[in-house]
Amino acid sequence: MMIPIRCFSCGFPVSAFYEDYKQAVAKGKKPGKVLDELKIGRYCCRRMFLGQVDVIDEIAPFKK
Repeated sequence: MMIPIRCFSCGFPVSAFYEDYKQAVAKGKKPGKVLDELKIGRYCCRRMFLGQVDVIDEIAPFKK
């Protein structure tokens, strides 16, 4: 699924940082370090990134 626009707990807009996070992790950086570089320090916001699973490519073929 797609990442929510805002953090469920505090309301911080997390979706603005998701593409940068995804690109940095794909290059081989550790997720925790990337979140530190993006200055995302609250644990509620960090869990939004660390718990995100992209399944849109798996679900899309079943769309009617």
